[in-house]
Amino acid sequence: MTDPHRRLRNALDALDVAFAPLTSDAITVGGCTHCYADSDLATLEGPVDQVPDDLISSIAAKSVGHWDDFPALHRRMTPRIVRLLATDQLHVDHGLIASRLVTAGWHDWPVPQRDALEQVWHAWWRSTLHEHPGPAYIMGVLETISVSTRTLTPWLTIWADTRTEAADRHLDDALDDWLFETRLTTLRLGFYDELDATVELVPWLLSLGAARIGATRFFEVERISLGQAMPHHS
Repeated sequence: MTDPHRRLRNALDALDVAFAPLTSDAITVGGCTHCYADSDLATLEGPVDQVPDDLISSIAAKSVGHWDDFPALHRRMTPRIVRLLATDQLHVDHGLIASRLVTAGWHDWPVPQRDALEQVWHAWWRSTLHEHPGPAYIMGVLETISVSTRTLTPWLTIWADTRTEAADRHLDDALDDWLFETRLTTLRLGFYDELDATVELVPWLLSLGAARIGATRFFEVERISLGQAMPHHS
């Protein structure tokens, strides 16, 4: 089977192909002239592969209101944004990237584009799980793919089925994060906290059992689970 890193490279190349009709043609771009010079806007109107990385990063981070047609511009720049993100060259909050994609309406894009992006998410996730330490923090990757797809479950299933030392070390890192000051009890993902992670994470961790996450951590997750299940009394 193709190694995870090669699969990611192939998926990113396929993403470029799926978006090629959008990224090669010139368009008209209107945006905030306080933040962007006329030369920046002119650059954005040309071929996407000619846009400098720092301008791509700025587009990924700026709020929706900076653009006359945010969904169209963001969709056009998605292959560049995602490639920089998945190769650890885009230093923008992962939750923000996911939230922006949802706002851009990627779930309603043409099927070839949606499928190509989902394939990148799968390849990036598997690549991350197979390398520790890796270029990306596991929770950043998980936040991106789960918030953008509006669910943690399929990604957690892949994690559970990946029985490698790297995947288990990533799990240790994540548990350190989730159980610190009981963050797991109210954990939400996304720049706007739009995904309730606790409701999916707690039963998943319990399903892994003490043998996978350790007896002490399993006890803590179990305690959190029971606390959630108990009725609140005034």
